[in-house]
Amino acid sequence: MRDPATPARPGLRVGGISDKVLTDALRRLIANGLIDRRAHAEAPPRVEYALTCLGQSLVDGPMKALGRWATEHDDKLLDAQERHLRNITETRVGRP
Repeated sequence: MRDPATPARPGLRVGGISDKVLTDALRRLIANGLIDRRAHAEAPPRVEYALTCLGQSLVDGPMKALGRWATEHDDKLLDAQERHLRNITETRVGRP
């Protein structure tokens, strides 16, 4: 397992997502065996999350491969995104 991480403190958003969305995502990751949750009996309460071996294999395998693919095709991806945004803008202002 890797070094554990703790979720956001109350009122702080992680990546712009709400506490509820973060909690739901963490529960799904736990249910799928990708992370472990460890609660500490302290005041204030503290919880740590860490990747399981299965979770680490996901990071080291397909996620790294996806990252390499995205890096190799970044110009094409950005071009497609820019074309899409231009099409949306042109459609909204009534241009063909």
